[in-house]
Amino acid sequence: MLRLDHVSKSYRVGTFGGRELAAVRDVSLRVEPGEVVSLIGESGSGKSTIGRMILRLTAVTSGTITFDGTDVAGLTGSRLRAYYGNVQGVFQDPFSCYNPIFKADRVLELLREPYFAGLDGRQWRAKVERALEAVRLDPGQVLGKYPHQLSGGQLQRMLVARALLLDIRLLVADEVISMLDASTRVDVLNLLGDLKARGLGILFITHDLSLGNYISDTAVILHRGEVVETGATDRVFDDPQHPYTRSLLASVPQLHRKWDRDERRLVSEPAGEGGG
Repeated sequence: MLRLDHVSKSYRVGTFGGRELAAVRDVSLRVEPGEVVSLIGESGSGKSTIGRMILRLTAVTSGTITFDGTDVAGLTGSRLRAYYGNVQGVFQDPFSCYNPIFKADRVLELLREPYFAGLDGRQWRAKVERALEAVRLDPGQVLGKYPHQLSGGQLQRMLVARALLLDIRLLVADEVISMLDASTRVDVLNLLGDLKARGLGILFITHDLSLGNYISDTAVILHRGEVVETGATDRVFDDPQHPYTRSLLASVPQLHRKWDRDERRLVSEPAGEGGG
């Protein structure tokens, strides 16, 4: 379905663009229907740049991104619109995707003319309600509300519903739960799991290893714009081969340990202490 082959992205920086900064270097990966691929790396590793290139928000410097064998870089007009009918993105901050002076369902309404002009009002409302119910939202509770009247989790799920209106095949989920509280995170993760079961391919971009481990079939570890390790998620997490992957896993906080401020290291909690 989606393939990245030797994709790189560089920017001209410095006075008069005299230097070149490589943000992504020679990245290759693929996402198949019904598969969740986690793209994992620290801030600045190039994760979001890859997502933006897939969504045609940033141009590729070299290499190719293909969807069903078609190079997406050359798509224009109706072919580009068809591509967006198959591929959509949901981003980190749901609040930034809404205009506060318009009701939240306007993000859904914006799809009506370019993609569903043939539907009458009743058909359109029925389609919207089905999409909202698919992401476990009550249409009566969210339609007609302003963004500030809804929670971050509700707004994020409305953006997923917007993608589902198009009957997409690939979702680029870029840090979609990093701004949500713990209970809402689980809801959104389980929603993504439901979408996977329906055959949707998902590129799950995250800096959080535990989330990548929880949801994905394949893990891709990115460091300074380069893929340093990739494979089945359980293999990558259980038997990491690259030193950077091992260092990432070693840095994950563990609930049975606490930070010793004096020795500046993690130590095991002594037996009988704690209890909070």
